[in-house]
Amino acid sequence: MVWLLAAVVMALGLWCLAVRPRRGQAGWEKLEGFRYAHRGLHDLANGRPENSLSAFQAAARAGFGAELDVHLMADGNLAVVHDSELTRVCGRAGRIEDLRREDLAGYPLLGSGENIPLLEDVLAVFEGKAPLIVELKTARHNAAALTDAVMERLLGWRGTYCVESFRPAALWRLQRKWPGVFRGQLSCAFRGQGKGLHEKAAYWAVRHLLVCAVSRPDFVAYRWQDRDEPSLALARKLWGVHEVYWTVRDPAVMERLEAEGGAVIFEGFVPSSKRF
Repeated sequence: MVWLLAAVVMALGLWCLAVRPRRGQAGWEKLEGFRYAHRGLHDLANGRPENSLSAFQAAARAGFGAELDVHLMADGNLAVVHDSELTRVCGRAGRIEDLRREDLAGYPLLGSGENIPLLEDVLAVFEGKAPLIVELKTARHNAAALTDAVMERLLGWRGTYCVESFRPAALWRLQRKWPGVFRGQLSCAFRGQGKGLHEKAAYWAVRHLLVCAVSRPDFVAYRWQDRDEPSLALARKLWGVHEVYWTVRDPAVMERLEAEGGAVIFEGFVPSSKRF
């Protein structure tokens, strides 16, 4: 019985340590006062698809920050688009990781005459304006190459940003090479995701934030509907982790989460540009 109790206490202690974020890194104070337009201030009915340059321009004009998704292309360029497979957003099959810059002309974004923008195009829009939340979209084990390429563009940029990813390997790369960058671990409940045992275990570890022992994030970006997950609640109560919530489509929910100290990524409505 004593051994069982000792094992339980040890397991609880390891759990507490595993979800521990990095603490004391400057950066949150530059991010927390803003509201973040999910994939830009997109409005397909008015010709502004998600992750389009026009959607980012609209967000910047309105004083919002923006969340965006970045993929590494075959020629080393960085495309701002959510899906690796482009059928949903372009109406044509193809993987962004297989394309080169000149190929983008053949993949117009649905609902507009725009092409998929490059990261440097979006950075030019937000230079000196509201912050960006840059999500690293890894594919084919390219976490290191993608992270390096993104940081090459960001380090000389005159703007405010943080970097986040679902993939602990990308955050580990940031931790090793660019420890001064404010970084976040993305997560959600991942219900029903994962095919084999290894993949299911990986999703389980990210869901329960056990990967924080490796990624050591400055904040956790969690799907807001899943915010009662025990590991997030533990990180919140024990470590006071900074929280970003995605994707909020209700103004009342946005205000409630902000009142609790979180930053919000929103879409589907247009709030005032700042919390305060």
